[in-house]
Amino acid sequence: MAHYGMTIDTRRCVGCNACTVACKMANNVPEGIFWTRALTEGGDAMDTPAGSYPDVSMRYVTVGCQHCENPACVKVCPVGATYKDPETGVVRQDYDKCIGCRMCMSACPYTGVRSFNWDEPSYPVDFATGDADVPTHQKHVVEKCTFCYQRITKGEVPACMDLCPARARHWGDFDDPDSEVSKLVASREYIQLLPEMGTKPSVYYLV
Repeated sequence: MAHYGMTIDTRRCVGCNACTVACKMANNVPEGIFWTRALTEGGDAMDTPAGSYPDVSMRYVTVGCQHCENPACVKVCPVGATYKDPETGVVRQDYDKCIGCRMCMSACPYTGVRSFNWDEPSYPVDFATGDADVPTHQKHVVEKCTFCYQRITKGEVPACMDLCPARARHWGDFDDPDSEVSKLVASREYIQLLPEMGTKPSVYYLV
């Protein structure tokens, strides 16, 4: 049993979107879909500063599935396609069970972290990229970040952390007080997204 999660250092993140690209490539994510995005506090457009000139600031917040301890999506899924993995704490999607009702998308308070394949998934190249053991993407199912489940079960780290040039991302087990993520959360000030929703996200943003 474990509670895997991530800390993201907003002081180090430069909004380069290397995490976005790494995720897309490693998981063979279909064209037009992104499981993680680099947002700013200033607005919805890329690289929008907060404040008004000359008092402006820029802080990037990379947003994907928060892999909540108390996931709202799991509670509403009528067929058990969205579930919390008991061994890792990762919130997962079973594409074969998903009936495309999108209840999980409606229940999730984190806008844009899930996507729905309206059509047969398409790609810019005619061959699969990334990890060989990634599940095949399907039409009429919901998808989202998996914390690179195919990697973490082999003792590896998610692709987004592996490629981060600023080393802003840290991965580990929050149930282990000696893990890097546990030590960072204990020693640094942090925020979580929408804590008032009671979902208890497993992603902590160090500030």
